[in-house]
Amino acid sequence: MARYADKLLADGERVALRGRQHVLATFIEGRVPWVLVILALVLLVLDLQLEPSIWRDVFGWLGLALLVIGLLWLVQIYLAWYSQDYLVTNRRVIKVEGILAKRSADSSLEKINDAVLEQGILGRMLGYGDLDIMTAAEESVDRYRMLAQAQTFKRTMLDEKHKLEQEAFQIPAPPLRAVAPPPPPPEPAAPAAPAPRQMSSEEITGALGDLADLRDRGAISPEDYEAKKQDLLGRL
Repeated sequence: MARYADKLLADGERVALRGRQHVLATFIEGRVPWVLVILALVLLVLDLQLEPSIWRDVFGWLGLALLVIGLLWLVQIYLAWYSQDYLVTNRRVIKVEGILAKRSADSSLEKINDAVLEQGILGRMLGYGDLDIMTAAEESVDRYRMLAQAQTFKRTMLDEKHKLEQEAFQIPAPPLRAVAPPPPPPEPAAPAAPAPRQMSSEEITGALGDLADLRDRGAISPEDYEAKKQDLLGRL
């Protein structure tokens, strides 16, 4: 059966690490019910040693009541510990607590700036520690007390944050809209032919005589003569 935390995962979200508090946390949190259980055992032992009397009945009933209360209290503490589910995914850190009534909180990896881990001598020996997740404003957004495998939890969280940032930088940019190439520059216009020079009638008469002489000698064809003649006449 899927756990409650698995139902909170989004599409494409995968679990990199699962954790919870160290089992020693149940003994520390259950110190009061443990005292009640020990006291109940002492009263029951006294009840067996006393002679039948009213005090024996008092010790017996009191010891039995304390034993039941202490054991039920310890069962509640153990179930609460067993129901814890601390997840590091490729997108966020999720904390789920509660036996029947669930409470879930998550911190997005992209908003996490750092994680402060504190471990005492006993914590280093047994592998637990206190982890504070910090935002960019150096504010603690979530706290994990007596976290089991605290070093591995912190390292996995920062590794997944680094992978997420690398994936964000490697996303290809969308293609730019196709833009029509600019039209080619217009070709320079050919220089206009200079207008023919105006000539006087004497110049034209002389030029026609020279052309007729060239035609008669066969230097130019009659067609060339007529073309040049028309050109000269157009300069009057």
